[in-house]
Amino acid sequence: MIASQIELEAVVAVARRRGFRAAARELGMSSSALSHAVAALEVRLGVRLFNRTTRSVALSAAGEQFVVEVAPALAAIRAAIERVDEHRAEPAGVLRLNMALGAARMILAPLVFEYLRRYPKVGVDMVTEGALVDIVGQGFDAGIRLAEFVPPDMIAVPINRTMRSTVVGSPVYLNVYGRPKTPTDLTNHRCIRARMASGVIYRWEFEKRGESLALDVPGALTLDESDLMLQAALAGEGLAYLSDLAVADHVAAGRLERVLEDWSPAYPGLRLYYPSRRNAPAKLRAFIELIREQGR
Repeated sequence: MIASQIELEAVVAVARRRGFRAAARELGMSSSALSHAVAALEVRLGVRLFNRTTRSVALSAAGEQFVVEVAPALAAIRAAIERVDEHRAEPAGVLRLNMALGAARMILAPLVFEYLRRYPKVGVDMVTEGALVDIVGQGFDAGIRLAEFVPPDMIAVPINRTMRSTVVGSPVYLNVYGRPKTPTDLTNHRCIRARMASGVIYRWEFEKRGESLALDVPGALTLDESDLMLQAALAGEGLAYLSDLAVADHVAAGRLERVLEDWSPAYPGLRLYYPSRRNAPAKLRAFIELIREQGR
């Protein structure tokens, strides 16, 4: 009995993700195709690898032993394929990237569109989510996050060296409520508060001449997505704390105005990161080269 790599990958992915839908998304398969692959292998083995209920999927005793022995072999096969891929003259396949939505907006036009134009045999699968994920365990080639969130055991490639956050408001709002001169003036303003992926309310950070502040600003509106915060600021609902890049066009057009500019701190920008323990495939190396080219 010979099992296909797809069947083995299916079993390992279901075990890792503890569900067929999540495993199917990871492998780029339909749930039904993945379920058939697992079922076909179970039939040929003559044992049940998973105990299934309407609410959960768990490895059977036989499944646990099978995954423990098969997973390292699959990892070795993947590594061998990646090493062969290094000799490929033209990148091919699908580059899977994980990042926050704000990062996706920043890289889509300058990097991803150009990458697709240069390498017609490559596809890009971008998954956006606020929370950090295990990019290796979930089958991504690389992740893109702010430098401070990159895991220390990863190789990091700078996309932009530094970024800056700024407080902005619409002219209508500022004419009614005035312009804060110091961060503590924000206590008398309507601020659009930000909830992070962890559920924690973000404290606005300020710095000037060695003095640092982190304020839990007041406000009736709390949002968890930067584009919504931008829309609220444009509508005159209050002051927003956003990336300078995200507001630049609106500031230039006069739709928003920056305040507290001398208190706006710079911080390390976006980094692409990938595992140091494996060779980067050609499709990823080509993307990294494009990043470095645009950063020159």
